[in-house]
Amino acid sequence: MSSNSSNTTLAENKVLILYLLNLIKGEIKQDDLFKIITAVNNMNYFYFKQVLTDLINSNLVGIYTKEDECVIKITSKGNNAYTLTKDVLPGIMKLKADNIFAKEFPNIEEESSVIAEFTPKNENEYIIKCKIVENNETIFSVKTIAGSRDMAKRIVDNWRQNASTIYPKMLNSLLQDNDLKTEEK
Repeated sequence: MSSNSSNTTLAENKVLILYLLNLIKGEIKQDDLFKIITAVNNMNYFYFKQVLTDLINSNLVGIYTKEDECVIKITSKGNNAYTLTKDVLPGIMKLKADNIFAKEFPNIEEESSVIAEFTPKNENEYIIKCKIVENNETIFSVKTIAGSRDMAKRIVDNWRQNASTIYPKMLNSLLQDNDLKTEEK
């Protein structure tokens, strides 16, 4: 591959990332952006990280931590750069990006809305975090500890599959102060 050809590909990939971030109109996790990019352009992960790092170092893309997660977002400088360079992106790639974005982004948003994970605290304890996110805002979060990896995995799996049932029950329990006051008397 000639140097000119690889420079063109690099420019296209940078503009493709800016294009998708411009469509998102908010922040996204790097891995979620990678899912969309790889479907559009079959880019490998290491090359994606290199291109993204170049964009971050040029202040075209911002990276920050939100609620213990790393997210990225196009900056105003990135929007300006995209406007000036959007013609670099071939029409066929833009069309493919639009189609894949329309199909994949709602799935990514839905995946992001119910989050559950566990991490080892020590040999016998696991920290579990379960939350619900809507419009990039955590609306419910619970953190607990499990005494085994199996128990932690069961809790995480149960939350992922049944959060829509568990969350209202937990909220109702938190709101039922009349029953608690009656029992205390």
